[in-house]
Amino acid sequence: MSQVFRALSDPTRRRVLQLLRQGPMSAGELSDQFDVSKPTMSAHFAVLKEADLVHAEKAGKSVIYHLKLSVLEEALLGFAQSFGIGVEAPDQHREKAGWTGN
Repeated sequence: MSQVFRALSDPTRRRVLQLLRQGPMSAGELSDQFDVSKPTMSAHFAVLKEADLVHAEKAGKSVIYHLKLSVLEEALLGFAQSFGIGVEAPDQHREKAGWTGN
């Protein structure tokens, strides 16, 4: 879980995750949103991959990033529960709402 919070500690990486909530994006599309060098963005992407918050796939010469929301949800729930905050896991919430995922 510490890798997830290390990844979330940086505002650039948090913004990358926010952008990926809209859907998969290429490394170039993401980099264009920031005023930093490509090597700096590559380092940010590496931290996000190490924390398992994003999935990267090669598409020709591009790398496409996808948000792994379930990993983020689990980390945030685990963090809340470590402080005794009574938060249900996403699956429990879905079951109560009658959602089966099929």
